[in-house]
Amino acid sequence: MTSAPLQDVRWGIIGVGAVTERKSGPGLQRAERSSLVAVMRRDGAKAADFAHRHGVPRWYDDADALIADPEVDAVYVATPPDSHRDYALRAAAAGKPVYVEKPMARTAAECEEMIAACESAGVPLFVAYYRRAMPRFVRVKELLDGGAVGEVRAVTVRLHAPAGMWQPDNLPWRLRPEISGGGLFVDLGSHTLDLLDHLLGPVETVTGLAANLAGRYPAEDHVAATFGFASGVVGTGLWAFDAAVRRDEVEIVGTAGALTFSSFGEEPLVLRTPHGEEHIEAPYPEVVQQPLIQLVVDELTGRGTAPSTGRSALRTARVVDAVLADHRAGR
Repeated sequence: MTSAPLQDVRWGIIGVGAVTERKSGPGLQRAERSSLVAVMRRDGAKAADFAHRHGVPRWYDDADALIADPEVDAVYVATPPDSHRDYALRAAAAGKPVYVEKPMARTAAECEEMIAACESAGVPLFVAYYRRAMPRFVRVKELLDGGAVGEVRAVTVRLHAPAGMWQPDNLPWRLRPEISGGGLFVDLGSHTLDLLDHLLGPVETVTGLAANLAGRYPAEDHVAATFGFASGVVGTGLWAFDAAVRRDEVEIVGTAGALTFSSFGEEPLVLRTPHGEEHIEAPYPEVVQQPLIQLVVDELTGRGTAPSTGRSALRTARVVDAVLADHRAGR
């Protein structure tokens, strides 16, 4: 059993923190056949402030009250990962489609529970790996699928950044494994891994080495990994979060050229072939999640299909789990 298409989608958000201010909340309001009708935060004053500033009709300080609101058709879970499973299960039990922030949950096992609950309830489950729909990366996929680099053979990922100046007794949730599932590799690296799943197909084999070298927080701060994609593509990745120099680069190498781009920047894509080097403009949209939100709304209203689902995000979670398995066991 699956839910019937909606005429339009009236959204409720659980957890109106920073991500909902510019990256996602306005997208729910601007997408066609979509509106934001209710928001929830445990701090009612902050929920009321968000509602007032963004023109949202209702606010709650209780998630169950928002989920039970008869005018909320679908629920967007925008809390930290440790509560994603709980809220997704509650929304599914109420028969409401779920759009959940990334990473989908702390572990693949939690993702599997969310998928099972939504499938049992007959409601769709989407995940905010929004790079799958952003025009910048749509252009990357067009170039690859169009043979711009020939047959794709390999991919290399590098993300290096200096350490943040966090106080040990006041760490952001992204650096607390009990909340996030790990550190910045989970938060940022999952974005790139999910994008590669979209561009190159599923990862079939993976090995990883993770370490906490700087000791500034309890999560991993350096990660190295090798990947084998079902398509035959081979890949490597290095994520270093105690580096002197920033670097954000994905290079996809093929038999006729190479395509280089960043995961988090807006500079042009660089296509190198024996004929020369081409720079291709590929900026971000004003609201980065809006293209994916539109595709989610299109699917919920029977007009299309969204590319980021619980099933696709589960594959990313399994890769992250495999890369971090030994480090988690030792911690």
